[in-house]
Amino acid sequence: MGNPQAAAGVVARRGVGGSRLRRWGRWVVGGVVLVVVLPLLAAGIALRVNYAGEPADGTYTRNRDAIWLGHAWVDGRKKDADVAALARRLHGTGIRDLYVHSGPLEHDGTLPESAHPRARWLTDAVHRAIPGVRVQAWLGDVLATESPDGLRLERAATRAAVVDSTRQVLAAGFDGAHFDLEPLHSGDRDYLSLLDDLRGVTRRHGALLSVAAHQIDPLPALHSVFGAVTGHPKWWSQAYFGQVARRVDQIAVMSYDTMQPLESLYGGYVAQQTALALEVTPDSTDLLMGLPFFRENRFGHWAHAETVPAAVRGVRLGLSRTDADRARFGVALYVDFAATEADWAAYRSGWVR
Repeated sequence: MGNPQAAAGVVARRGVGGSRLRRWGRWVVGGVVLVVVLPLLAAGIALRVNYAGEPADGTYTRNRDAIWLGHAWVDGRKKDADVAALARRLHGTGIRDLYVHSGPLEHDGTLPESAHPRARWLTDAVHRAIPGVRVQAWLGDVLATESPDGLRLERAATRAAVVDSTRQVLAAGFDGAHFDLEPLHSGDRDYLSLLDDLRGVTRRHGALLSVAAHQIDPLPALHSVFGAVTGHPKWWSQAYFGQVARRVDQIAVMSYDTMQPLESLYGGYVAQQTALALEVTPDSTDLLMGLPFFRENRFGHWAHAETVPAAVRGVRLGLSRTDADRARFGVALYVDFAATEADWAAYRSGWVR
């Protein structure tokens, strides 16, 4: 038979070890809470504070706003009556530029003319019906940055084809070219090289070069951390945003799909994005902040949080605190075919006045 005292000692030691293990587990859980939850809580509080206060007087439209328009405007579905209705819709607003979906580009950078068969009709009709409003060809494609398929900017032949596609849309009567290439990682030098080449073409044609831009790191180097964890960096560094802004005539921040769960946090986030973008966008470039003229409920975008009133208030707060008198500034509305009367009313009452 065994020794009862020895057996008791073993049980006691196991009890002590189990207790230590449980305490260690609690310390680990507590550490995770401190490392993950507290920074998120602090960031949330900062965004909520960012949404407080009143915007400065005069922080309204500078008549440099824009709107993204769907492909129906160049593929034959829209008619003269639609242009007349658009003219009535835009009357009295600050909208000066139309980004009309005219692609997408092929993965090799080429653009079939069949992608925009009614381009000349549209540009002529808009110029007649809405004098002073400019029509830009919205071109884009998925980049092969996070999957094997897509447009590869590292290939010189592909970049050259994108430049040729730009010449094509300018010859079709567009007043400029607007590029939205995603997902575009912060620091991409090939994209900067492409913009340099495109700027040469648009300047020779007296046309505009504009881009849709990713959001800026709300925390230092967040794009690097997020990219290492998820494979999708999402944000650009503020320095890279500035490099892009210096190469174009207009830069429109896609300040939606922000993952914010509350309207106040979203508004504070937009205020922060506006300030960050203003700090590095040269006075010679139009800076536009995107407004969500659409409703979705999915991870990354909550319709109850990402509203036009919250975005407009955030834009005005960021402008007030950073550069209230900046002339080359506006908002960009995304997108016409998903917009509601409430969206238009909020834009008019909050920003146009």
